[in-house]
Amino acid sequence: MLQTPKTRQPVVNRLVVIGLGLIGSSLALAARNAGLATEVVGISRRSSTLDLAVEMGVIDRPEQSLAAIASELGAGDLVVIGVPTLTVPAILKECFELLSNQVTITDVASVKGSVMVAAEEVYGHLPVQLVPGHPIAGSEKSGVTAAKADLFKDHRVILTPHADSGEAHVQLVEKLWQKVGAVVSCMDIQEHDEVLAATSHLPHFLAYSLVDTLASMRDNREIFRYAAGGFRDFTRIAASDPIMWRDIALANREAILSVLDQIMSNFSEMRSAIDSGDETYLMDVFTRARDARNHFGQSIDPKALQKTMSEKIINYKVTPGGAARGDIRVPGDKSMSHRSIMLGSIAEGMTEVTGFLEGEDSLATLQAFRDMGVIIEGPDQGRVVIHGVGLHGLKAPTKPLYLGNSGTSMRLLSGLLAGQTFDVELTGDESLSGRPMARVADPLAEMGAVIETAPGGRPPMLIKGGNKLKPIDYVLPMASAQVKSCVLLAGLYAEGETSTIEPAPTRDHSERMLRGFGYSVVSDGSKASLSGGGSLTATRIDVPADISSAAFFMVAAAITPGSDITLRHVGVNPTRVGVINILRQMGTSIELSNEKEVGGEPVADIRIRYAELNGIVIPEDQVPLAIDEFPVLFVAAACATGETVLTGAEELRVKESDRIQSMADGLVTLGIDAQSTADGIRIQGGQLGSGTVHSHDDHRIAMAFAIAGLRSQGEIEIIECNNIATSFPGFVDLATAIGLTINVETQES
Repeated sequence: MLQTPKTRQPVVNRLVVIGLGLIGSSLALAARNAGLATEVVGISRRSSTLDLAVEMGVIDRPEQSLAAIASELGAGDLVVIGVPTLTVPAILKECFELLSNQVTITDVASVKGSVMVAAEEVYGHLPVQLVPGHPIAGSEKSGVTAAKADLFKDHRVILTPHADSGEAHVQLVEKLWQKVGAVVSCMDIQEHDEVLAATSHLPHFLAYSLVDTLASMRDNREIFRYAAGGFRDFTRIAASDPIMWRDIALANREAILSVLDQIMSNFSEMRSAIDSGDETYLMDVFTRARDARNHFGQSIDPKALQKTMSEKIINYKVTPGGAARGDIRVPGDKSMSHRSIMLGSIAEGMTEVTGFLEGEDSLATLQAFRDMGVIIEGPDQGRVVIHGVGLHGLKAPTKPLYLGNSGTSMRLLSGLLAGQTFDVELTGDESLSGRPMARVADPLAEMGAVIETAPGGRPPMLIKGGNKLKPIDYVLPMASAQVKSCVLLAGLYAEGETSTIEPAPTRDHSERMLRGFGYSVVSDGSKASLSGGGSLTATRIDVPADISSAAFFMVAAAITPGSDITLRHVGVNPTRVGVINILRQMGTSIELSNEKEVGGEPVADIRIRYAELNGIVIPEDQVPLAIDEFPVLFVAAACATGETVLTGAEELRVKESDRIQSMADGLVTLGIDAQSTADGIRIQGGQLGSGTVHSHDDHRIAMAFAIAGLRSQGEIEIIECNNIATSFPGFVDLATAIGLTINVETQES
């Protein structure tokens, strides 16, 4: 018998695995190798299977029945049911008759509804110790000889605990799966069966059907002889255990039939398109499918689960010191990237975008329009091609539009969608779900839109279609480009002139880009107006580098002796240059060169060299021009001589986090005198120390404190840096290239 040293503390007392197929054997082997149980017991009716399991080191103890060991089991012991789906009820009956409710029970069946029905029939209720589970891992090979200790590493395991599942039982099951390398998540039982019917069960049935169909053809030998890699990859799963898939088909009948009906309908439409030579339909399907596959590639690739934001927490540890030097280009402007997709989608013709920001926020907008029937090619190294459908060509999505962390997406889309004929729901992640949306819902309601929000005017937002919009003259209660843009986009669908009046200038990308698409927008001081009923014409858009991203490196050079950085092709829209104006007032050496206009937007190369900074009173007229850059400007203030005072910046409190308080708290932790006020902050320059600061899931807070490491006396640890990918993919690589030392660490959420 092969003995494997046990190197970890046990998670469970006895691990009892009933059924030594691929999944059960692999779990037993992984647990035994890692010392996660004081004893691993394998149960099988076949003595030959048990002999092999012992010989291979899969189990410590073989048994042919649960009855043989049941009397020894109690609290801290875990029974895993690893038998075919249709056999689970019989095993549950044995568990009911033999085990106390102190013993935790889980299973590995890929259908959960049938397991719960069986449990309720056997017990008369749902037992407290039952925690149904489903590891999404496998192989075309089966049986104990196929056991792999790393089978579950970086693969998902879905738990579907019921309302009465005991917390201790759930935690025990979850911990064991995590310790064998799995990424564990919980899901509603019905949702699980529906999702798995589409993503797991259907592909297997298609593969079985394809191979069976081809095998029945007269010339099948020639067909299989010349099968290419794609055929082999797709049909590999048809070599799986037929008994298992028979059981799954019967156990998850309703969900499988539903998704089969949908795929058969799509097949019928595709057949008709091929028969009639419908090039547009085929291009639409193939492009949409390819790009959807690329978009969801991370969730499809098990290895990418290591980086899944919802499952891992990413922390930064920034080593002090260094100088900021280099000649770089930061990613494309996020605001313009969002708008290019939106306007390109409702334009007539094909729009080509270059410089598109391939961050999560912008990609969420892109996917939303794909979900509404727009063909979008790319992105490919910043190039996107949008096949516009016109102002009234969007189609109803089949599901809510998920916008991740992007407030820009939700607020602008709400205006554009208010004029559609269909209902649509906008959702987002936890951070976005806490942000105020009444600021856009209220003026849209004035225009005649019907919008429902969660309590407090928070997402999700349900926008009812088919409502006739009327134009309004809207005086914004706050300086917000998102609110202004939302109202103007809704105005495209209103009969008559819609106008916005803002209390202070905000970025005017929407107005400029609408003009670029041939739509008349009149700007007169603080007022912007357009008339509905026109059309947008496709164009070419070159998205410049984002000044909000460039700001981090501007401040890096500004605060660090010996620094000299040149940032290429940065957008210097007059409504966005507050960061330049403020840094110049503080004493920074900033030179603009190669100034030109690209697609109606001014761009320039920006050179920043170190100069001693002085604290200032930031003019309130600069606040809207630098609203997104203040987190890193606060770092500049912390490194300046004297006091910096900001007022009139209430808007910072309703961003991804309360940016005033988040930065004040972090700066205090690092030894800086920073006092938040209702509409701003007072920062007394000093020496940055070391410590642990929290980003509060805010990408700009995280990046700002990373830059602070250049002038800190010790290491700065920044908690929860996941959301940096929403606006600045590749931040760490670029920061490292110009002189920062950032160690990226991950931990379990």
